[in-house]
This record gives sequence, C-alpha cells and structure tokens, in this order.
Amino acid sequence: MNKLISMAMMLAIFGVTQAQRSVVYETRTVKSDILKMERHYSIYLPPGYEESDRSYPVLYLLHGSGDDHTGWVQFGQVQHIADKTISEGLSSDLIIVMPDANTSRRGYFNDIKGDFNYEDFFFKELIPHIEKTYRVRTDRRYRAISGLSMGGGGTIFYSLHHPEMFSSAAPLSASTGSWELGELKKRFGNSSEISEEKVNEYFKRHSIEGILSNASQEDIGKFKGIRWYISCGDDDFLYEGNSLMHIAFRKAEILHEYRVKDGGHSWSYWRMELPLVLEFISKSFTQY
Repeated sequence: MNKLISMAMMLAIFGVTQAQRSVVYETRTVKSDILKMERHYSIYLPPGYEESDRSYPVLYLLHGSGDDHTGWVQFGQVQHIADKTISEGLSSDLIIVMPDANTSRRGYFNDIKGDFNYEDFFFKELIPHIEKTYRVRTDRRYRAISGLSMGGGGTIFYSLHHPEMFSSAAPLSASTGSWELGELKKRFGNSSEISEEKVNEYFKRHSIEGILSNASQEDIGKFKGIRWYISCGDDDFLYEGNSLMHIAFRKAEILHEYRVKDGGHSWSYWRMELPLVLEFISKSFTQY
C-alpha cells in the first residue's frame, strides 16, 4: 500500500512538473501591411503560462546577420537557458519574442530608400500584435530589448529612437553603426537612387554620437531612464565600436554597465551572456 501511495505521489509531482514546463513556438506569423508580407517570429512562453491567467514582462531578443528568428532557439539555447535562470530565481518569469529580420531584406532599420520600413513594422505592427495575442504587460517598465551583433545594433538604435518604449536594453557584441559620415557615403556612393541628402539624414539617425550630440536635454533624460548593459568580447571584431559607444555614453553621463570579457564573436559568448541579460533586465521588472 505504501508503495502505491508513493508511486501515486510521484506521478502527481511528475504531472505538475510536466504541466509547468515552458513552451517555445519556433515559427509563428504576423501579417504586415507595412512590409506587404507575412513575417515570422519565435516566442518563448515561461513555465506555467498555459495554466495561469497572469500577464508577463516581455523581452524582444534580436538575432544577428545570417540568422533568422530561429537563431536564438537553435544556437542560443534560449529555452534551456531561460528555464534554468528562472528556476534559480535569477530571472523573472517572462515572455521572449524573437522576430525575423532576414527575409526579403536583412536588417532592423527602415531602408534608406524608404521602400522597406522594418523599424516601422516592429513598433507599429509587431509589438501591438504580441500585446494583443499574448498576456504581455504593456507598460514600458515591463518591456526590454536585447540582441547580438546586427541585433545588438537594433537594440541600440531602437532604444535611442524610442526611449519611451523600453526599461532596459542589452546590446551584445553590437554592430554600432557608422562613426564617420564618409564611411556611410562610401557604402551608398555607387547608388544613383540615393541622394546625398538621404545619406546625411540616415547618418543622423544611425550615428550614436550624432544622436547624442543633437539630442535635447529632455531626450538625454529619456536615454538615461533606460538601464543599459553593454557587453563585447575582447577578441571581437566589433570591439572598437562598442568601446566608442561606452566612451560616448560616459561623456553624455548616461549610466550603463560595460563589460569586456574573454571571447570573440561567437555563440559561446552570447550563450554565456544570456543568463546575465535575463538577470539584468529582470531588475527593471521588479522592485530592487
């Protein structure tokens, strides 16, 4: 009889554990009128999401160049890492959204020609879709953004363009945009469709120094209202840009955590950093 009772208890515990598992949907879609196509995204739903009616904070986690929305799922081991960090009490329960920025055209910004406005899609269609479809807390305090490489660049400029949207931002090994106008002019110089005026305007919008130097005191205050975590490996080819961002932020008196660690531009580095990112952004979601 005792064996039967023990077995029943074990099965009950196993059933509860199974019911409380996290879920990853690798490919879901949202219709975009702005981009005139359907766009994919992956999403992580924390343990207990399916069994509760509570709402959750959200992290928008951006992939790098050459990957798509499945990158953090397949290579970043996001489900395993998030489950472990949550179970250890280091991270809040949260939803993680991983959008695709590699279909049709690559990148997170509005195209310089104005005919493929991904950034507009992200803020005007993707975020509203997520907040309508899933139990996501919609206050700025409960919304964070992070990403690697190209996605780190998206993290930086989304936060600088829309500081009212995010409580924390964590660019990893980030592509930090153009630091000299001449570099950008060389990049677009052979295109007869792109005027010098468009290049100048694009530079103003995608230059960290340019944004900070032209920002009003009110804008600088908004940038300071974001909790920043910047991390890059000491062997990363994007190390210089991340260092310059750190210096620019110091000059603007924008508080931030800046970490240079052993490593290169690799998934082993980003997998190492993801638990720290989750712990960092969770402090914005809770009283600390």
